[in-house]
Amino acid sequence: MLPTSQDVVQHADPFTNSKHGMKTDSPLCGVLPVFQTPFLPDESIDWPTLEQEIAWLFDRGADGVVMAMVSETLRLELEERRQMAQRACRWAEGRGSVVISVGAESSYVAERLARHAQACGATAVMAIPPVSVAAGPQELLKYYRRLVEAIQIPVVVQDASGYVGRPLPVALQAQLLEEYGADRILYKPEAVPLGPNITAILDATQGRARVLEGSGGIALVESHARGVVGTMPGADLIDALVKLWQALEADDAATVNRISLPLSALVALQTGLDGFLAVEKYLLVKQGVFKNAVVRGPVGYTLDNATRCEVDRLYALLQTALE
Repeated sequence: MLPTSQDVVQHADPFTNSKHGMKTDSPLCGVLPVFQTPFLPDESIDWPTLEQEIAWLFDRGADGVVMAMVSETLRLELEERRQMAQRACRWAEGRGSVVISVGAESSYVAERLARHAQACGATAVMAIPPVSVAAGPQELLKYYRRLVEAIQIPVVVQDASGYVGRPLPVALQAQLLEEYGADRILYKPEAVPLGPNITAILDATQGRARVLEGSGGIALVESHARGVVGTMPGADLIDALVKLWQALEADDAATVNRISLPLSALVALQTGLDGFLAVEKYLLVKQGVFKNAVVRGPVGYTLDNATRCEVDRLYALLQTALE
């Protein structure tokens, strides 16, 4: 039995999951791409290109933008994270929601980042647990409770253990929703296997959880059928993901099948965090959004010529499917 918080405020639950007979009028739904961070050749942040990227995403139909793992948050200085949160909120103002990643190795730093994100106008914050310590359930509950109680905007609990850290127990995640309500707690599960974990969270919360999937599109069809309210993919394939999401919402099976197969094949080439970064930045350069594909090193994956040719082939197939 997980511990309960003393002095916890119970919140109303105005948002619900349409797959479980509940309404979905939250701004945190639909296609919410995680923007990549463009760098200059000296690895400093290319702010003008980032502003253009965010505008480009909204122009292509994004419902919001997210600063998270493929934004290379773990490779940014603390002041860079603050600047990025502030600028992203300013550049997205009036166009859609903004989710800012505030996960950190200490509750103190995570809380300060969360307060800053709220002050900047973020719609919500998202937090992975610390990755350098194997914290137990009680410590993880304290970490997330501290975040939730420090701010008034929602907190997206991100289990990024598909590529970093350890899986979050489903019971722990459900405990947070029980304490704070579905208007304050959302989920982005990425533990393997993704589909069963989505269903486990929905079952553990009696269908009240609002789940945002993060498979990059490879598992979006299955995830939608299980009841997610949105997706947080990378920025590079925004056209395909917006059209796929719209087709899923409209039960347009022909369009779903046409787009999902080449999309899934393309995303399957992106293995691990650095794999996502390499392919996504390559495709952003290909589309004229980025000037280069610089990633702050050290990196664990480099795009070689053979993979680059396969990315080009599958990207061409995907463009044909979109036409």
